[in-house]
Amino acid sequence: MEEEVDKLELMFQKADSDLDYIQNRLEYEIKTNHPDSAGEKNPVTLLQELSAIKSRYQTLHARFKPIADEQKETKSRICATFNKTMTMIQELQKQTDLELSPLTEEEKTAVQQLKSHMSDL
Repeated sequence: MEEEVDKLELMFQKADSDLDYIQNRLEYEIKTNHPDSAGEKNPVTLLQELSAIKSRYQTLHARFKPIADEQKETKSRICATFNKTMTMIQELQKQTDLELSPLTEEEKTAVQQLKSHMSDL
C-alpha cells in the first residue's frame, strides 16, 4: 500500500515537472517561430490552459496527500492490532496447553499475505 502511495506521489511530481517543461518549451517555440497562422488557436490561450491544467494537478495532489498519510497510519494501526492479537493467542495457547489443528492451505496463504503486507511498513 505504501509503495502504491509513493508511486502515485512520484507520478504527480513527474506530471508537474512535465507540465513545466512543456510550458517552457511552448514559450520558447512561440518566441522563436512566431506562427501567425489564421485559424489556429492563440498560443497565449494554450499557455493559459496549460497553467490551468497544472493548477488542477497541484490541487489534486494537495487533496491526495492527507489521504495517503491517513492510509499509512491506518495500516500501521491494523498491523499493530494484528500483532497484539497473534501474541495474545499464542499466550493463551501456552497457558491452556491447547494446540490448534494445522492451518489449511487457504489459512496459510492468508497468513503469508498478511506477513508480506506487514513487512511493507
